[in-house]
Amino acid sequence: MPRNLNAWIDIAIIHLAALLLVVVLFLYNWYIGAAALMVWCATLFFGYERCRYRSEEFAHYCHTVISNVNDASNFALDNLPQMIVLTDKNGRLQWFNKELEKHIRVIPEYGMAITKGEDAFWPELDLNSIWGKNGETVFIHENVHYKVKHVPIATKEDSCGLMALYVIDDTPLQLLKRIHADSRSVLMYIQIDNYNDVLKGLNDAEKNSLTFEANKMIDEWITHLEGYSRHISRDMYIAFIERRNLDMAIGEKLYILDKIHNLFNTTSKLPITLSMGIAVADRQTYIEMGQQAQAMLDLALSRGGDQAAILMNGQTSFFGGKTKALEKQNRVKARVMASNIKALMQTADEIFIMGHHNEDFDALGAAMGVARMAKTLEKPVHIILSDMNEGIDKIIEMLASREEYAGIFIPNDKVVNITAKNPVLFVVDTFIPHLTAAPEMLERIDQIVVIDHHRRSENCIKDTKIAYTETATSSTSELVTELLMYFGDELKISRIEAIALYCGILVDTKNFAVQVGVRTFEAAAYLRRWGADLVAVRQLFRTDFATEVAEAQAKAAANMLPNGLIITKCPDAANIQVVAAQVADSMLRIEGVRVSIVIFQLTPNTVGVSARSSGEINVQLIMENFGGGGHQNVAGTQLKDGTVDDVYNQVLEYTNTFIEEYDKNESNSAEGR
Repeated sequence: MPRNLNAWIDIAIIHLAALLLVVVLFLYNWYIGAAALMVWCATLFFGYERCRYRSEEFAHYCHTVISNVNDASNFALDNLPQMIVLTDKNGRLQWFNKELEKHIRVIPEYGMAITKGEDAFWPELDLNSIWGKNGETVFIHENVHYKVKHVPIATKEDSCGLMALYVIDDTPLQLLKRIHADSRSVLMYIQIDNYNDVLKGLNDAEKNSLTFEANKMIDEWITHLEGYSRHISRDMYIAFIERRNLDMAIGEKLYILDKIHNLFNTTSKLPITLSMGIAVADRQTYIEMGQQAQAMLDLALSRGGDQAAILMNGQTSFFGGKTKALEKQNRVKARVMASNIKALMQTADEIFIMGHHNEDFDALGAAMGVARMAKTLEKPVHIILSDMNEGIDKIIEMLASREEYAGIFIPNDKVVNITAKNPVLFVVDTFIPHLTAAPEMLERIDQIVVIDHHRRSENCIKDTKIAYTETATSSTSELVTELLMYFGDELKISRIEAIALYCGILVDTKNFAVQVGVRTFEAAAYLRRWGADLVAVRQLFRTDFATEVAEAQAKAAANMLPNGLIITKCPDAANIQVVAAQVADSMLRIEGVRVSIVIFQLTPNTVGVSARSSGEINVQLIMENFGGGGHQNVAGTQLKDGTVDDVYNQVLEYTNTFIEEYDKNESNSAEGR
């Protein structure tokens, strides 16, 4: 296209200025002025001819090019190797180019349905979500990935009367991404949880036969997944597979966890269980990948074993974990932990202790036990209490009159600046940061010790100095009691401390009815020797008449299902969380009940769930689905912005499905044996 078509004005201005200079030259010298005038006339004539020529060129351009640009643009749009579609608000086709015909099975026509109706050729495209917006979206139709750039178009009637859709077939790129993702490396650590226990009492031939069958079963499973495995120690395996095979294993629900149960000690009938730590490659180094797989294995073991923990896409998933955690018969770990905790306390100049928000007897008893260790070493110690602790108010009142406990309890909103140079924080009966009595303390103190009996989840306190978790233990109070046994001969437990620890064990075992082992009774006997008075314990557990009425109303409204699930809603009451827990515990004593669940309104915008199990069904896995957690037999959760009725229906539906799948797996496992 000719440039500077309107240059005559510029030329005229320049010549006018030059004429003024010629006049000036005439004033000085007529000869020079005449010569300059001749030159000026020549340039004027040249400029005139040049402009006339360019005008003729412009006229020719307009005649030959601009008159055809509309036809040229229409041809380019119609034959562009990209689908272009104009649609109205009703999802009706208003205009399209020829490329559209190559990608749909019908001949496109104006007014045809794009997204709505039985005859729509792209029903997967959600037009409502993109209408009036400028951006990109994707959808899949008949296994073809389409990438859409959408732009609103104004009409005379509406500022967004139409939408232009620029659509390309993105399948090759998506297929390449899928191939890349499927081929990512997966590192697996596989460990036999109970290797020594399951081989106990067997002769050499039986041991060799059992371990051979276990190795064979694991090797066959890895071979089925087209992977490579190596037996690196007597109870540990390492394996590599591809991501696509991991997806297949997950689709098969990691059946090796259940299948391995078919191998068991013929004398004790104790089955073999596996734990797995699995990490999927995602831009990290192999060193980091190995560390992640090991961390996942540690997490699976800390949750009681017999499960797989998988780190994938930055998220941790758990599979299995339905077998009851086995109690260890020796206290070697308790003795080692007591020694480590004592050494850490000796280096500290101040010790803080806290349990979970809305403390119960287990959290308080464990905190008082740790406080006794600190007092034995003559260390300053404080127990931080949350603003909701009505369940332990009786024992707090008993302690208020004792001089040795003056100033030891601090409300979470009264924690002053920490002046100690080397403080240590003990967290008992919880591992979840936001559930602690004072979560801000986790940021203020570097040295943290966690003592807990709940199964860990991904959301746990990080970078702990010591983490003592035993999921097979009845309560945190039992764990602390065993630590007290090995802390030193100079340690003396007061009667009120023994009562608090004993109450903690009673609460979590439901009066020695669930999750009780040999070590539980030994811990209780130890506390009895230090003065745990059963009469005083009974006084602490007495309730008022209004609480009894609320419990009776909740039980009367309960719904019991044939599969052993009983569920109810708890009416409003003082200290509703404690009431709900007591109702759940009470309903568990009904014949045929395997799982009891109580739904209640905790706060105006929070619904609480309290779940209990007889030991057969893992209620922690059920509550984890709703963002909660706990123990295999005792668990719960809190749900924001929901009604009691909605939560009731959701929990009922999911728990029913969970129990049905559990019964189905148990039936298949029994047939396999």
